[in-house]
Amino acid sequence: MQKPRFHYRGQVEDIVSKFVAFLSILATALVLVPVNAAGSGNTLPSPSNDAALATAKSQQTAVVAGGCFWGIQAVFQHVKGVISATSGYSGGAAKTAEYEVVSTGETRHAESVKITYDPSQVTYGQLLRVFFSVAHDPTQLNRQGPDEGSQYRSIVFYSNVEQKRIAEAYIAQLEKARVFPNRIVTQVVPLNAFYPAESYHQNYAANHPDNLYIVYNDAPKVAHLQLQFPELYVVK
Repeated sequence: MQKPRFHYRGQVEDIVSKFVAFLSILATALVLVPVNAAGSGNTLPSPSNDAALATAKSQQTAVVAGGCFWGIQAVFQHVKGVISATSGYSGGAAKTAEYEVVSTGETRHAESVKITYDPSQVTYGQLLRVFFSVAHDPTQLNRQGPDEGSQYRSIVFYSNVEQKRIAEAYIAQLEKARVFPNRIVTQVVPLNAFYPAESYHQNYAANHPDNLYIVYNDAPKVAHLQLQFPELYVVK
């Protein structure tokens, strides 16, 4: 049976606006609760294996997936050294890289974010630390929060051997330290292609701050970034 194309994000658009104030208060309260599954209130350890900061400005890219791309994009748009963050699709074919088709969960695509960053300002390992700490829960299989389906799975898409090495080493480090109560299910797979999402998905959290999905699910992630990584957080 084909999965219905309905999901939580569409539902919250129709909820009455009087609940926004209540959920805004709740989101503020959630800042005091760690978003990662470690439950300790502390940020995750820095990667033991990481690239050194570059000595000159340049541009590199990283692609990750971990649930709704609205929240992932919103988090990385506030990270020092990040030049841009773009919502899109990775893992499937070009002909199926459309939101309504990806939402069926049958395309092999995952909602992803391409991060363009300056490696003289932030390292690939630091980006992964943010990804695993505040951007999503890497122990949830084929879902993230209220969103279910393989299109919401946790993935690090690597584009070179160094990214693969750093990602696999960091996951092994976190597993050995048992910072999460459950096993990390994040996939580390080669990046074949990244397809930008439709224009209305870009900068969605910034453009729709009162959307209830954003208030409840994504605004707290940005707040956690500011709280746990003040040295990396930038206002944009």
